[in-house]
Amino acid sequence: MQLRYSFRLYPDASQRTALAKAFGCARVVFNDAVRARESARTAGLPFPKAGELSTRLITQAKQTASRSWLGEVSAVVLQQSLRDAERAYKNFFASLNGTRKGTRLGAPRFKSRKDQRQSIRFTANARWHIDKAGRLNLPKVGAVKVKWSRSLPATPSSVTVIKDSAGRYFASFVVATAPAADAARMPDSDQQTGIDLGLTHFAILSDGRKIDSPRFLRRAEKKLKRAQRELSRKQKGSKNRNKARLKVARAHAQVADARREFHHQLATKLIRENQAIGVEDLAVKALARTHLAKSVHDAGWSQFVAMLEYKAQRYGRTLVKIGRFVPTSQTCSVCDTVDGPKPLHIREWTCPACGTVLDRDINSARNVKKAAGLAVPACGAPVRPEPVLAQRDETGSHGFSTGPRAA
Repeated sequence: MQLRYSFRLYPDASQRTALAKAFGCARVVFNDAVRARESARTAGLPFPKAGELSTRLITQAKQTASRSWLGEVSAVVLQQSLRDAERAYKNFFASLNGTRKGTRLGAPRFKSRKDQRQSIRFTANARWHIDKAGRLNLPKVGAVKVKWSRSLPATPSSVTVIKDSAGRYFASFVVATAPAADAARMPDSDQQTGIDLGLTHFAILSDGRKIDSPRFLRRAEKKLKRAQRELSRKQKGSKNRNKARLKVARAHAQVADARREFHHQLATKLIRENQAIGVEDLAVKALARTHLAKSVHDAGWSQFVAMLEYKAQRYGRTLVKIGRFVPTSQTCSVCDTVDGPKPLHIREWTCPACGTVLDRDINSARNVKKAAGLAVPACGAPVRPEPVLAQRDETGSHGFSTGPRAA
C-alpha cells in the first residue's frame, strides 16, 4: 500500500528563489502541453504523443532564446509536469466515457502564476537524497532543512515539494508499506461498532459513547472575520494586501490543520479498538446545499470517512458503508419497528410498538451496526438474547407491554 508522509520544509532565501524558478518552469511546461493539445484539437489533428511533446517542449525549447531558462531547473521536474498533463487528459477522457467513477471532470486548464498552491515532483532518477544531517538535498535547489515529526517506515520512491496558500513549504514522500507489518502493529480486537455522524456530536458510537464536535471553524470565525475585513480594506496589487492575504490564508490553514489532526486521531483510535466498523454513506454534497452548509463543511465528514477507509485497509480492519436511504433514524433498534421520519429537533422518541425510550443518535448508530451486518461478533454467537415465549397479553397486533418485564 502506498502512503504519503508530509513534513514541513524551511528553505532559506536562495532556496526559495530556486524553488520559485522550478515552480514557474513546471507551470510553463504544463501550459505548453495543454496549448499543444488544444491547438491540435482545433486543427483537427491527432493529439501529439508524450515523447513528441517532451522533445519539442523541453529538449528543443531549452535551445531557444525564449525558453533557455528551462535549463536552470532539474529536467525531472519538467518531465513530471508533462506526465501531470498527460494524466489530466487521461482522467478527463475516462470521465467522459464513464470509466472513471466520481464527479465528471473538466478538460485541463492553464495554470496561473498567481495560483496560491504550487508543487513540483522529484522521482528517484532525480538523485535527490536525505543527508546525514537530516536535510533534503534536491537537485539545483540544495540541502533544505526538514522538520521531522516521525521517521519514514521505508525508503520513499518520490518526493513532492509543495508551497501552499499560506506560504508554507512541505515535502510529501511516497512510501510503500507492507500490509503484514502494518497489521502486526495493531492489537487484536474482536470489538465491532457502528458510527452515526452528526453536528451536535461529531460521532455517536453504538455502545452509547458520544464524541463532541470541536467546531474548529465556528471557534475561529471571529479571528477570520477580522482578518478578512482587514484584507478587504487593502488596495489591490499592494504589498500590504499580500500581507493581509497571507494572514487570512494562515488562519484558514490553522483551522484545516486542527480539523485534520482531530480526524486522524479519532480514526486511528476507532481502528485500534474495533475489528469492524459500520458507517453511513452520507450525501455530503446535498447536505452542503442546505441551511446547515457551514456546519457540514466544518465537520468534515467526507475526510473522516476517507481516513477510516484507508486506515482500515492498511491495518487489516473491516469498514462497511451502508446506503444513505436506510432509515436508521426511523427504526427502533430494539424491535425493528419503522416509525416514520422525525424533525431534527426531536432528540428522543418512544417506540409505539415496544415502548422503549430511544436516544435518536445512539439508536441510529445501533441501526448502522445492524445494517452493516455487524450484530454478530467474531465468534458467531448472536448479540441479542434468545427469543422467549410470548405471554398472553403480548400476542396480537397491539404490541408489547410497557411493564417492567418488557423494559
